[in-house]
Amino acid sequence: MDNKYINKTHTYGRIWMVVTLLVFLSVPTMICAHLGVHPELGKIAKGLATVALVFYPTAVIEVITYTPLLGTGGTYLGFVTGNITNLKLPVALSSMESAKVDSNSDEGEVISTISIAVSSIVTTVIIAVFVLLFRPILKDITGEGSPFAPAFQQVTPALFGALCASYLAKHWKISILPIAVLTVILIFAGTLATGVLIPIGVVVSLLGAHLMYKKGWVGQE
Repeated sequence: MDNKYINKTHTYGRIWMVVTLLVFLSVPTMICAHLGVHPELGKIAKGLATVALVFYPTAVIEVITYTPLLGTGGTYLGFVTGNITNLKLPVALSSMESAKVDSNSDEGEVISTISIAVSSIVTTVIIAVFVLLFRPILKDITGEGSPFAPAFQQVTPALFGALCASYLAKHWKISILPIAVLTVILIFAGTLATGVLIPIGVVVSLLGAHLMYKKGWVGQE
């Protein structure tokens, strides 16, 4: 990949990350200014402490884990638009698999960026349209008494299950160890965040595949 492209991507990516952060922070700031309220820093720190131990390390781990898979442009675009785990990462991986390119190649960089950009646009349009269409009947569909309610609780498992199935079919041997390890973790820590489980699965998969290759249990696939 041309260094000029990478350098520009980093430059514009950092600018938009800062702009996005300022926009996010401006909303509560303007609400507080409009209402004339000023939350105490001590209370903010107390409330933040309950979630910081989970989300702050997860945020760092996600950047380290997702960047090699998404590429430079895909990483910046994915983190600006959000919902990486549930949407942007599966879209990028699926697109690169369909195009038969590696994530660390020049082609993978381009495919990942385009797929995430298209996904962001399509998602925004679809959400806007269906929010307007389903607003009158949304409570009837998602309410506890609705026959459709269980389906809304299985969106993420269904998404990753469909994405994972093709990889498991091709490389079932190297999938045994990470599935076993994650299953044991979930048995003892079922509330562990997805952002923590994915990096663990990635590390276990890499180590397991490397050891199995050294032992001659799997060949070059």
